[in-house]
Parts: sequence; C-alpha cells; structure tokens
Amino acid sequence: MAKIQIDTMADFSEIIHYDSPGIPLYIQRGLLSNYPDMRAVCHWHDDIELIQIISGEMNYYINGQTVLLKKDDTLLINSKEMHYGYSFCEHECEFTCILFHPSLLSANRNLFEQYVAPILDNQRLPYLWARQSEQLEITQLVRDILAKKEAQDSGYEINVIGMLYTLWASICRLKHILDDHPASTLPPDVQSLRMMVSFIHTHYKESISLEDIANSATICRSKCCSVFRQQIQQRPFDFLNNYRLQMSADLLKNTIMPITEIALECGFNNPSYYSKLFLRQYRCTPREFRKSQANTHSFFAS
Repeated sequence: MAKIQIDTMADFSEIIHYDSPGIPLYIQRGLLSNYPDMRAVCHWHDDIELIQIISGEMNYYINGQTVLLKKDDTLLINSKEMHYGYSFCEHECEFTCILFHPSLLSANRNLFEQYVAPILDNQRLPYLWARQSEQLEITQLVRDILAKKEAQDSGYEINVIGMLYTLWASICRLKHILDDHPASTLPPDVQSLRMMVSFIHTHYKESISLEDIANSATICRSKCCSVFRQQIQQRPFDFLNNYRLQMSADLLKNTIMPITEIALECGFNNPSYYSKLFLRQYRCTPREFRKSQANTHSFFAS
C-alpha cells in the first residue's frame, strides 16, 4: 500500500497531498499492517485530522499522551499537534482517516472567528476523543463522509464540506468539556521531538548522524535517544529507517524507478541492507511489494 507523500514547508510542517488538487481534503481507509512495525510516522500539519476505528484497536500518540482507540471510536486531532497511530499488541486495525484544512470552514469570516478559530487556537484541546457509543452524530458523520468519497459521485466534495460544517457544529456543542481542564503548553520533550522529527522528514535522503538529529533540537545525543524512547518508544535510527522505508514504498508503487535507485533516493547507501530491512519490516522483498501493489489503490495519509 502506498502512503501519502510527505513534503515540508519552511517551518517543517507537512504539505498534505490531497485527493483533488486545490481542494484541501483527504479521505481514505487504511490498515496498520501496511506500515513498518505496524506504526505510522510521527508527524504534524496544519490540517485537522479525524481517525475512526472500523475494526480492531489502535494506540494513538498526541503530544506526549497516548489513548487506546477501539471499534467505532473517533479521534479528532487539532491543527499543529504531534501525532501518530500504532498497533495495540501487534493486532490488526482498519480505520478511516480524514484530513481537511481549516480553510474549508472559512466561507464566512464571522462564523470562522466565532466557532472555528477559538478551538484551533485552544491549547487545552490537542484532541477530542469520542468513545464508541458516545457522540453518535460525530461517529455517523465520519462514516457518511467515507461513504461519499468511496461512491465518487459527481460533486461529492461539496457534500463532504457540508458534513464537515455539521460535524464542527457538533464539536462546538461539546466545548463545555474543556472547562475542567487547565490550559497547558507543549512539554519541552515534545517540542524537542517535533524539531527532530521535522529534521528527519526534511533530510532523510542525506547521510544523517545521531549528532545531526540531536543538534536539530539543540540537545545532546543521550537526551535525543531518551526523548525518542520515552515519547514514541523508538530509537532515533529506527524512526529514521522506518520513515525511509515508507518513502521507498511510495516510490515502489507510484514510479518505475529501479529498486537500487529507490534505495539510494531514500537514504540507504547499501541496496542489500535496504532489501534486508524492507523484508524484515514488510515481510516481502521490495520487488514482491511492487508486484503486489500494482493493481491496488492508495488509501492512507501519514
């Protein structure tokens, strides 16, 4: 399965490659088993993200906090928050992923400033977790949005944008839940992780040392390893290699580049090591992966 290509802006936030050019909207379903170690890449972006569990369970990390999502749970991740999903006890998980830029809710400036901006700017709301039977309206709206996308009816994007307005109205009615939570700032370790992850996203094609990664957050190498271990349970180079593997998977599916060239393009100087690592993580060779994905469709955003 191909993942969404990840590019970065000058501030190292991601540029999302949407379903249709000019419409900042991405709607797909995905499987965690299609990711190395059954975990997506830790990332952040300006877009609002919705994750809904179709089957199975998934751990989800947001700014140093982790929640366990179960079937029918819906998670809204606010703009500019560090996040990623990963397998719970190596169990499979199928899920819906929706990303949309806040500009889709800005048709009326007064409405945007009254109902949208206060939530986007609220540091007390890095995410909103609607558990199973709670917030049934939100749960059903996410299902309906996916159904509209998969039906591919003419003008489905207009219908979806209307549903997003309805969904946002439901969220606004839940704002009272914030009253019990004190304002907070991003923990220092999460800030460091954000800078190091952004550095890796930008420089993964290059030869990167542990010192380079640590320097990007102005910390020492031991602190760098500690932040990765404590925040996302990975070593820095495991994270780097997994990211490189996911970028290589994009190229295997979406280009005809030779496998050796793909390995070099994604930062692996030794093609044999790349193939060995790919086999270990994806349980197939790069060539087998390319062949198996030849007639499938891309369906997940990182």
